[in-house]
Amino acid sequence: MCTSLLACFATFIAAVHAFSPNIDSEFTFVLPAGSRECFYQSTVKNGSMEVEYQVIAGAGMDVDFNILSPQRIHLVSEYRRSDGVHMVEPTEEGDYQICFDNTFSRFSEKIIFFEVILDSPSNDAGADDEWAGLGESENILEYKLEDIRESIESVHRRLERSRQMQTFLRAFEARDRNLLEDNLWRVSFWSCVNLMVMLSVALTQVFTVRRLFDDKRRVCS
Repeated sequence: MCTSLLACFATFIAAVHAFSPNIDSEFTFVLPAGSRECFYQSTVKNGSMEVEYQVIAGAGMDVDFNILSPQRIHLVSEYRRSDGVHMVEPTEEGDYQICFDNTFSRFSEKIIFFEVILDSPSNDAGADDEWAGLGESENILEYKLEDIRESIESVHRRLERSRQMQTFLRAFEARDRNLLEDNLWRVSFWSCVNLMVMLSVALTQVFTVRRLFDDKRRVCS
Protein backbone atom coordinates (compact mmCIF):
# COMPACT_ATOMS: atom_id res chain seq x y z
CA MET A 1 0.00 0.00 0.00
CA CYS A 2 2.80 2.40 0.94
CA THR A 3 4.68 1.54 -2.23
CA SER A 4 1.65 2.34 -4.36
CA LEU A 5 1.21 5.68 -2.63
CA LEU A 6 4.85 6.57 -3.20
CA ALA A 7 4.57 5.65 -6.87
CA CYS A 8 1.47 7.78 -7.29
CA PHE A 9 3.14 10.69 -5.51
CA ALA A 10 6.20 10.45 -7.76
CA THR A 11 4.03 10.35 -10.87
CA PHE A 12 2.16 13.42 -9.66
CA ILE A 13 5.43 15.33 -9.17
CA ALA A 14 6.54 14.34 -12.66
CA ALA A 15 3.31 15.60 -14.14
CA VAL A 16 3.54 18.89 -12.25
CA HIS A 17 7.06 19.55 -13.46
CA ALA A 18 6.44 18.38 -16.99
CA PHE A 19 3.26 20.35 -17.54
CA SER A 20 4.32 23.56 -15.84
CA PRO A 21 3.60 26.54 -18.09
CA ASN A 22 6.43 27.66 -20.37
CA ILE A 23 7.59 31.25 -20.37
CA ASP A 24 6.33 32.22 -23.80
CA SER A 25 4.35 35.05 -25.31
CA GLU A 26 2.75 35.95 -28.63
CA PHE A 27 1.79 39.31 -30.03
CA THR A 28 0.18 40.80 -33.13
CA PHE A 29 0.75 44.47 -33.95
CA VAL A 30 0.55 47.03 -36.76
CA LEU A 31 3.86 48.36 -38.09
CA PRO A 32 3.23 51.72 -39.82
CA ALA A 33 4.91 52.63 -43.10
CA GLY A 34 8.41 54.04 -42.75
CA SER A 35 8.75 53.03 -39.08
CA ARG A 36 10.72 50.60 -36.91
CA GLU A 37 9.48 48.82 -33.78
CA CYS A 38 11.59 46.99 -31.18
CA PHE A 39 10.55 44.69 -28.32
CA TYR A 40 12.65 43.64 -25.33
CA GLN A 41 12.71 40.16 -23.82
CA SER A 42 14.50 39.36 -20.56
CA THR A 43 16.34 36.02 -20.38
CA VAL A 44 18.47 34.06 -17.94
CA LYS A 45 21.92 32.66 -18.48
CA ASN A 46 22.35 29.34 -20.35
CA GLY A 47 18.71 29.16 -21.38
CA SER A 48 17.22 29.20 -24.87
CA MET A 49 14.98 31.60 -26.76
CA GLU A 50 13.03 30.80 -29.92
CA VAL A 51 11.48 33.60 -31.99
CA GLU A 52 8.93 32.99 -34.74
CA TYR A 53 7.46 35.81 -36.81
CA GLN A 54 5.19 36.24 -39.83
CA VAL A 55 3.80 39.14 -41.84
CA ILE A 56 0.06 38.48 -42.12
CA ALA A 57 -1.06 41.63 -43.99
CA GLY A 58 0.38 44.50 -46.00
CA ALA A 59 1.67 45.20 -49.48
CA GLY A 60 4.62 42.97 -50.34
CA MET A 61 4.11 40.87 -47.18
CA ASP A 62 7.73 41.49 -46.13
CA VAL A 63 9.70 43.15 -43.33
CA ASP A 64 13.28 43.51 -42.07
CA PHE A 65 14.01 41.53 -38.90
CA ASN A 66 16.84 41.73 -36.32
CA ILE A 67 17.74 40.16 -32.98
CA LEU A 68 20.31 41.95 -30.80
CA SER A 69 22.03 40.53 -27.72
CA PRO A 70 22.13 42.39 -24.38
CA GLN A 71 25.53 43.74 -25.57
CA ARG A 72 23.78 45.05 -28.74
CA ILE A 73 25.50 42.50 -30.99
CA HIS A 74 23.50 41.57 -34.10
CA LEU A 75 22.68 37.87 -33.80
CA VAL A 76 20.10 37.64 -36.59
CA SER A 77 19.57 40.00 -39.54
CA GLU A 78 17.04 39.34 -42.29
CA TYR A 79 15.81 41.64 -45.03
CA ARG A 80 12.49 41.70 -46.88
CA ARG A 81 11.26 38.39 -45.46
CA SER A 82 7.66 37.33 -44.89
CA ASP A 83 8.34 34.83 -42.06
CA GLY A 84 11.11 33.18 -40.11
CA VAL A 85 12.04 31.00 -37.12
CA HIS A 86 15.23 31.59 -35.10
CA MET A 87 16.75 29.95 -32.04
CA VAL A 88 19.18 31.68 -29.66
CA GLU A 89 21.02 29.16 -27.49
CA PRO A 90 22.56 29.51 -24.98
CA THR A 91 21.19 32.87 -23.91
CA GLU A 92 22.93 35.54 -21.85
CA GLU A 93 21.44 37.21 -18.83
CA GLY A 94 19.86 40.50 -19.86
CA ASP A 95 17.40 42.02 -22.31
CA TYR A 96 17.39 40.84 -25.92
CA GLN A 97 16.14 43.27 -28.54
CA ILE A 98 13.73 42.01 -31.24
CA CYS A 99 13.23 44.58 -34.01
CA PHE A 100 10.95 44.83 -37.05
CA ASP A 101 11.83 47.43 -39.69
CA ASN A 102 9.41 48.81 -42.30
CA THR A 103 11.36 51.95 -43.25
CA PHE A 104 11.77 50.73 -46.83
CA SER A 105 8.00 51.03 -47.36
CA ARG A 106 6.69 54.59 -47.71
CA PHE A 107 2.96 53.93 -48.03
CA SER A 108 2.06 50.42 -46.83
CA GLU A 109 1.70 49.39 -43.19
CA LYS A 110 2.25 45.77 -42.12
CA ILE A 111 0.44 43.55 -39.63
CA ILE A 112 2.97 41.26 -37.95
CA PHE A 113 2.53 38.25 -35.67
CA PHE A 114 5.43 36.94 -33.59
CA GLU A 115 5.94 34.51 -30.73
CA VAL A 116 8.78 34.23 -28.21
CA ILE A 117 9.39 30.91 -26.44
CA LEU A 118 11.80 30.78 -23.50
CA ASP A 119 13.29 27.71 -21.85
CA SER A 120 14.96 28.18 -18.48
CA PRO A 121 17.46 25.59 -17.22
CA SER A 122 16.44 26.22 -13.60
CA ASN A 123 13.13 24.36 -14.05
CA ASP A 124 14.89 21.25 -15.34
CA ALA A 125 17.46 21.41 -12.53
CA GLY A 126 14.71 21.63 -9.91
CA ALA A 127 12.92 18.65 -11.41
CA ASP A 128 16.15 16.60 -11.40
CA ASP A 129 16.69 17.42 -7.71
CA GLU A 130 13.18 16.24 -6.85
CA TRP A 131 13.71 13.00 -8.72
CA ALA A 132 17.13 12.51 -7.16
CA GLY A 133 15.58 12.70 -3.72
CA LEU A 134 12.84 10.25 -4.57
CA GLY A 135 15.23 7.86 -6.27
CA GLU A 136 16.93 7.06 -3.01
CA SER A 137 14.14 4.68 -2.09
CA GLU A 138 14.42 1.19 -3.54
CA ASN A 139 10.64 0.85 -3.73
CA ILE A 140 10.44 3.85 -6.09
CA LEU A 141 13.08 2.37 -8.36
CA GLU A 142 11.01 -0.76 -8.77
CA TYR A 143 8.41 1.22 -10.71
CA LYS A 144 10.96 2.66 -13.14
CA LEU A 145 10.25 6.26 -12.28
CA GLU A 146 12.85 7.44 -14.71
CA ASP A 147 10.88 5.89 -17.57
CA ILE A 148 7.69 7.51 -16.28
CA ARG A 149 9.33 10.92 -16.14
CA GLU A 150 10.78 10.61 -19.65
CA SER A 151 7.39 9.55 -21.03
CA ILE A 152 5.57 12.45 -19.39
CA GLU A 153 8.18 14.97 -20.52
CA SER A 154 8.04 13.59 -24.05
CA VAL A 155 4.25 13.98 -24.12
CA HIS A 156 4.57 17.51 -22.75
CA ARG A 157 7.13 18.54 -25.38
CA ARG A 158 4.99 17.18 -28.18
CA LEU A 159 1.83 18.85 -26.89
CA GLU A 160 3.65 22.16 -26.49
CA ARG A 161 5.09 21.88 -29.99
CA SER A 162 1.62 21.08 -31.35
CA ARG A 163 0.23 24.20 -29.66
CA GLN A 164 3.00 26.31 -31.15
CA MET A 165 2.41 24.89 -34.62
CA GLN A 166 -1.33 25.54 -34.35
CA THR A 167 -0.64 29.15 -33.37
CA PHE A 168 1.72 29.58 -36.31
CA LEU A 169 -0.76 27.94 -38.69
CA ARG A 170 -3.46 30.35 -37.51
CA ALA A 171 -1.12 33.17 -38.44
CA PHE A 172 -0.65 31.61 -41.88
CA GLU A 173 -4.41 31.35 -42.24
CA ALA A 174 -4.87 35.00 -41.30
CA ARG A 175 -2.25 36.03 -43.84
CA ASP A 176 -3.87 33.96 -46.60
CA ARG A 177 -7.30 35.37 -45.75
CA ASN A 178 -6.03 38.95 -45.89
CA LEU A 179 -4.29 38.24 -49.18
CA LEU A 180 -7.46 36.68 -50.57
CA GLU A 181 -9.60 39.64 -49.53
CA ASP A 182 -7.08 42.06 -51.03
CA ASN A 183 -7.03 40.12 -54.31
CA LEU A 184 -10.82 39.99 -54.35
CA TRP A 185 -10.98 43.78 -54.03
CA ARG A 186 -8.49 44.22 -56.86
CA VAL A 187 -10.31 41.78 -59.15
CA SER A 188 -13.66 43.43 -58.44
CA PHE A 189 -12.25 46.92 -59.04
CA TRP A 190 -10.58 46.10 -62.35
CA SER A 191 -13.62 44.11 -63.48
CA CYS A 192 -15.77 47.21 -62.97
CA VAL A 193 -13.23 49.32 -64.84
CA ASN A 194 -13.17 46.88 -67.76
CA LEU A 195 -16.98 46.81 -67.82
CA MET A 196 -17.14 50.61 -67.96
CA VAL A 197 -14.57 50.69 -70.76
CA MET A 198 -16.48 48.08 -72.75
CA LEU A 199 -19.75 50.02 -72.35
CA SER A 200 -18.04 53.24 -73.40
CA VAL A 201 -16.54 51.59 -76.50
CA ALA A 202 -19.90 50.06 -77.41
CA LEU A 203 -21.73 53.41 -77.12
CA THR A 204 -18.98 55.13 -79.11
CA GLN A 205 -19.25 52.57 -81.90
CA VAL A 206 -23.04 52.89 -82.05
CA PHE A 207 -22.79 56.67 -82.17
CA THR A 208 -20.12 56.54 -84.90
CA VAL A 209 -22.11 54.13 -87.09
CA ARG A 210 -25.23 56.27 -86.78
CA ARG A 211 -23.26 59.34 -87.79
CA LEU A 212 -22.09 57.52 -90.93
CA PHE A 213 -25.67 56.97 -92.11
CA ASP A 214 -26.96 60.33 -90.97
CA ASP A 215 -27.00 62.42 -94.19
CA LYS A 216 -28.01 65.97 -93.44
CA ARG A 217 -27.56 67.31 -96.99
CA ARG A 218 -30.71 68.64 -98.63
CA VAL A 219 -31.67 67.23 -102.08
CA CYS A 220 -33.38 69.72 -104.44
CA SER A 221 -35.94 68.26 -106.84
